Amino acid sequence: MPSIDANHAAIARVVHITPPRFSDHRGFFAETYSQRGYAALGVDATFVQDNHSLSAAVGTVRGLHFQAPPHAQAKLVRCGRGAIFDVAVDIRSGSPTYGRWAGYTLSAENGAQLYIPVGFAHGFATLEPDSEIIYKCSDYYAPETEGALRWDDPDIGIAWPLTSAPVLSEKDAAAPLLAGFNSPFTFEG
Repeated sequence: MPSIDANHAAIARVVHITPPRFSDHRGFFAETYSQRGYAALGVDATFVQDNHSLSAAVGTVRGLHFQAPPHAQAKLVRCGRGAIFDVAVDIRSGSPTYGRWAGYTLSAENGAQLYIPVGFAHGFATLEPDSEIIYKCSDYYAPETEGALRWDDPDIGIAWPLTSAPVLSEKDAAAPLLAGFNSPFTFEG
């Protein structure tokens, strides 16, 4: 059974998970997902799509992304090679933690994962070259529902561990700020 980080309560429903690894002279084995085991930790999403991305340069920032209803996505994120600083931002209107963020280092070495529920924007910064991110999604990609918020929004105030200017897509560099954002998500207690 994977373990859950006690810090996950900082933003309800965002869960930092570390599956156990069984190591020997050949390397290790880890069960990276079990519906039964993860449901016991509060991860109740049904995943329908797996994604895999590579970011070549250290300091690449992707996000903060989300998909709006009716194709909203929960994500289960892990790093297969390298290391990333992975972030979830609560964008559920009416939430007591609206606009707050939680961030964790996920790496090939630590095997940690982050569960990001529906109603949260997601982003990450690469900490090592050629970092590969593998994540499960609870709905299919629907480009007509995708949205983004600025990665460096001062109202969110993410403490990105960057040592130089980030490598960004044009879309991420031009994403809107949280101020004036009309969230398609509502907090449901």
